[in-house]
Amino acid sequence: MIFQLIDDHSRLAIATHVAWGETSAGAIAVVSQGIAAHGVPQRLLSDNGAALNPSRRGVLGQLVAYVTSLGVEPITGKPGKPTTQGKNERFHQPLLRFLDRQPLAESLEELQEQVDRFDEVYDNERPHQGLPGRATPQKAWLATPRDTGTVFRRGTLFHVDRALSGALVFLVETEAALLVFDDQGTQLIEHAWPVPGTRYVGSGRPRGPRGPRTTG
Repeated sequence: MIFQLIDDHSRLAIATHVAWGETSAGAIAVVSQGIAAHGVPQRLLSDNGAALNPSRRGVLGQLVAYVTSLGVEPITGKPGKPTTQGKNERFHQPLLRFLDRQPLAESLEELQEQVDRFDEVYDNERPHQGLPGRATPQKAWLATPRDTGTVFRRGTLFHVDRALSGALVFLVETEAALLVFDDQGTQLIEHAWPVPGTRYVGSGRPRGPRGPRTTG
């Protein structure tokens, strides 16, 4: 199973994750990788699969709970309307053609290396016919204004406030925490240092509706 995450505007391959099956853990893994590399998105569009977004069946999926806790709006297409995810469906096709030309992977790790090579070519070397001037996705991504409200320190992305995206903030590192201040000296948030290896720390202020239960 290959999970692919793509930016709707620039078509950038945000993250790709290889797993044994379509599970919530795999879905969360690819999204968390994308967030660590590129920041927190405003919305996440997926299909209605149990591992992705089963909200239309009255179930709160693990991926939905995860992204909602980060302030991301999870959205899905209508059942039976795969064209809603058309860009992502088209994104699968060049990857499959690329893999057809590679030696058969003998492990998940080897397959992950192959799809990582594809993402590098797709983002940086392959002009995209759906972008103005046939730009590469990387060029389109760099030309797109950001709206994340996050800061990066010690290998970790910390969420502050989306409304502050683009604003000047000041960071103070103490032994116990990262402190974020605005340009008037008002403390905006305090983040305790996470355990080593943590890629993203949310604000601790979940948003959005809560469903009745969580699915595996």
